Amino acid sequence: MNTADTRAVLTIALLAAFADGRKHEREREQIRRIAEGLAQDAAVDLPSLVQDVLLKRVDVAGAAAALTSDDARQLAYEMAVGVCDADGSQSDAERAFLADLAQRLGLDVDQADAYAAQAETLATEVLPATAAPAATKPAVDEAELDRAILNAAILNGALELLPESLSTLAIIPLQMKLVHRVGLAYGYPLDSGHVKDFLATAGVGLTSQYLEQAGRKLLGGLLGRVGGGLLGGLGKQAVSSGLSFATTWALGQVAKRYYAGGRTFSTEMLRSTYTELLQQARGLQAQYAPQIQQQARTLDTAKVMALVRGR
Repeated sequence: MNTADTRAVLTIALLAAFADGRKHEREREQIRRIAEGLAQDAAVDLPSLVQDVLLKRVDVAGAAAALTSDDARQLAYEMAVGVCDADGSQSDAERAFLADLAQRLGLDVDQADAYAAQAETLATEVLPATAAPAATKPAVDEAELDRAILNAAILNGALELLPESLSTLAIIPLQMKLVHRVGLAYGYPLDSGHVKDFLATAGVGLTSQYLEQAGRKLLGGLLGRVGGGLLGGLGKQAVSSGLSFATTWALGQVAKRYYAGGRTFSTEMLRSTYTELLQQARGLQAQYAPQIQQQARTLDTAKVMALVRGR
């Protein structure tokens, strides 16, 4: 895509992020931070673009009209769906936003609905219901849990190398499943609400994380590519899968410490621990790059859907 297309796609993604009008100021600040970070690798002035969206100086009609190809229009819709679904099922305002967007982009209704349905399946995958904590602390095989965390990080790193936008959307539910598994290992069965609360307390915004992951893929020239896109992605390992590998590993490890300690961390301690582990994870990513690349070669959309559903 050219620079104009990239700017229009990112504008639509940011408009989608604020479509429901309920974004917490903390999430807004995370989105601003992400824009500043991505700006280092972009020809688009992303911080100014965020301001344009927040101050309503741009709109869907103008961004949709600026797109110059069918591929760019399809990608803009897919990214908008991912943004709206990143934190769970869509609100009425988000559904209305996406319906209007699909019409302005001139998309085939059946294809748009099919994609939205797949995305909704990923976003609303339900974890088992909450039960009371175990009466006695269970014995935990910490080495096995560490292997599970590492394997989940490698898998999510591999998903970042796939050109399909659904693969990026799958990362968040797989991270939630990992936190659920860690909590259960220490005797704390968790439902989706509890896991989302844990992520928010650790300082991980679901919408902002999706925007960062998808934005890096887009700016790296990977997202939406077909025919050899994976090979192109393998060459951009540092700017794509490093993020999801690191966030997944850090979330798994901070969950392990939190639930092993009986959920006694303060909010400040939980966030500082996550930040520290995230830095450590970024140092590990290069070590596991070959495994990430190998796993990416084995994945496709059907396998991604099955992984999220636990099949």
